[in-house]
Amino acid sequence: MGETHWIMVVDDDEGVRTTVTWALEAEGFGVVALDNGVAALEALRAEAPSLVILDLSMPGVGGLDILREVRRAEDLDGRWRQPIIILSGRDSETDRIVGLDLGADDYLVKPFSPAELAARARSVLRRSSGPSPVGRFTPGGQGVEVDRESREVWVEGRPVDLAAKEFDLLVYFLDHPRRACSREELLSAVWFSHGNWQNESTVTEHVYRLRAKIEDDPQHPRRLRTVRAVGYRWEG
Repeated sequence: MGETHWIMVVDDDEGVRTTVTWALEAEGFGVVALDNGVAALEALRAEAPSLVILDLSMPGVGGLDILREVRRAEDLDGRWRQPIIILSGRDSETDRIVGLDLGADDYLVKPFSPAELAARARSVLRRSSGPSPVGRFTPGGQGVEVDRESREVWVEGRPVDLAAKEFDLLVYFLDHPRRACSREELLSAVWFSHGNWQNESTVTEHVYRLRAKIEDDPQHPRRLRTVRAVGYRWEG
């Protein structure tokens, strides 16, 4: 896989760029390392890498600015969704949720293991290069329609605007009807993460937001139910 993918690394810390470049090239990836957000945006407008690894905090145009601009452009013209991993020295749940809500595919906290970064990169690339189901479908009896290609959702014929991870979470539930999904499973399948670095309350918060948009009565949900001591189940 490394021979057919190249990765853009954007970080203003030369030591981090060197470490990341070394770790990725050791896995066979091609790497282009940039030290500022302006250069990264210019490069991304010219050509799409297989994966972008972004530092969250850079002077001027930071990682969140780049992430926001990339996702906005994708939404406007329907282009291929660019895989992005955020690197950050910030370990707060709020920062992680903001990055993931804006559409990051993964979030790795500094200091990090180069081997773990390479593993995360391989995982995100596998997910992004795998077959992507398209077309609208309707889960039986629940009045929810999803067009995976355009990432649009309707509830009882009414369009519903979902954030990126809310959409991904909904699709995962729809693909696994009547299955009790644990928060740990959802972190792994939807966020490509695990509880060692990301609090499971991330899932709880996203389920809360999703219910507010798709349930007639979010306090008494009929579609997305809580399974006590386990997680959640879609009543398909």
